[in-house]
Amino acid sequence: MADIHKLTDDLSVAPQLVASDIDDISQLKFRSILCNRPDQEEQGQPEYDDIRKLAEAAGIEVRFQPVNGAAISDVDVDEFESNIEELPKPVLAYCRSGTRCTVLWALSEAGKQSADNILKTASDAGYPLDALKPRIVDRE
Repeated sequence: MADIHKLTDDLSVAPQLVASDIDDISQLKFRSILCNRPDQEEQGQPEYDDIRKLAEAAGIEVRFQPVNGAAISDVDVDEFESNIEELPKPVLAYCRSGTRCTVLWALSEAGKQSADNILKTASDAGYPLDALKPRIVDRE
């Protein structure tokens, strides 16, 4: 089963999904999956298209927004925010470890809630992002 971490009522994050996770995700009533991991980032990882086909067959909407985790841009953050707004809720976003998705969420929340609250939510979900605080504050 996927290692799912809830950030909000509408958004959870997870490490790389595999084919066997899709039934569990469907049973957990996720209506959308957002993939933030580029294909072929790591040898042997499942391809997005394989996950997409299985999810769509299960009635789950799927979107692909590959992001370089080492160089997350403001454009990436804005696109993530748009995707989360547009996709049916709840959404499960995934990448290699879930951190990249959490960083995208944290930066997209800048100005909507305090940096400390954003960082606490991320940490409570298992993603300590204290080093991200200056960038969150800059986006407010």
